[in-house]
Amino acid sequence: MKNVIDYYKKIYYVMKRIRLVEEEISKNYKHQKMRCPTHLSIGQELVGGLISLFLKKNDFAISTHRAHAHYLGKGGDLKALISELYGKITGCSKGRGGSMHLIDKKVSFMGSTAIVGSNIPIGVGLALSIKFDKSNKISCIFLGDGSIEEGVFFESVNFTAVKPTPTLFICENNNYSVYTPIHLRQPSDRKIYEMVESLGVKSFLADSRDINDTIIKFKKAVKFVRENKQPVFFEITTYRWKEHCGPNEDDHLKYRSEKELSEWKKADPLKEIEKVLLKNHLLTNIQIKKITHKIKDEIAKAFDYAEKSEFPKFNSVNIDEYAN
Repeated sequence: MKNVIDYYKKIYYVMKRIRLVEEEISKNYKHQKMRCPTHLSIGQELVGGLISLFLKKNDFAISTHRAHAHYLGKGGDLKALISELYGKITGCSKGRGGSMHLIDKKVSFMGSTAIVGSNIPIGVGLALSIKFDKSNKISCIFLGDGSIEEGVFFESVNFTAVKPTPTLFICENNNYSVYTPIHLRQPSDRKIYEMVESLGVKSFLADSRDINDTIIKFKKAVKFVRENKQPVFFEITTYRWKEHCGPNEDDHLKYRSEKELSEWKKADPLKEIEKVLLKNHLLTNIQIKKITHKIKDEIAKAFDYAEKSEFPKFNSVNIDEYAN
């Protein structure tokens, strides 16, 4: 197996890019030009880094309301993402979808949706199409711990367990569904990945604070799905820093403790990867500054592009609609 640390450099760049993009979105949201609700992944960037390494361009991916990191990790266009947040015709969904409805078929990012759990059966359907085509692709479905409480999750898992399809479920368990912790929503003695394993789907559990272990397990999960044409459930414990929906902090609501948030911020995977790269002389502080400058320049150009782009014409409102 390739040395895990060899992956750190690329993961770091992708995570850093996602972090800086979302920080800029957070900073600019107050100007009232991004009028769609937005769910940020600050603190949860590791999954975006992982998929940039181990998913192929033609592998399907379908996501949730918190999709920016997945879209960028899959190779989605940054200018098209920012333009979509601005509601411009140059957006990846032509200005009609906003933050929660991103699509880019050029990189096989097949969409994201605001309805919790609704992407899951679509992702399994995409995997079924792969099975029919007999290709070597896989279908990657992103979901949160809240999706586990939806009936459609169990129906989809049951289907792909009985009729095996190359499906990779990636569950980002950040412990909260909006403001409610998981122990108030699910049995306290139940582990999600063990429950899914009992339903007949091979499962993994990883902690985003243990980067080496997470990389090794994620690589194994992808390899298993691709080689065996069978589903895998990959649960990763993680944590969002910002409010559930919006660009701000929400600590004043007191639904989570300052200690809990502080502990997760101290264990920031992005900073941990940076420390390892510096310690092993794979990057220098000067190189990190250059990387940061390069990404910030790209982000500034993306926002400028979005500002200058046009809004969709009213007579185009029905284009690409599948139902009225």
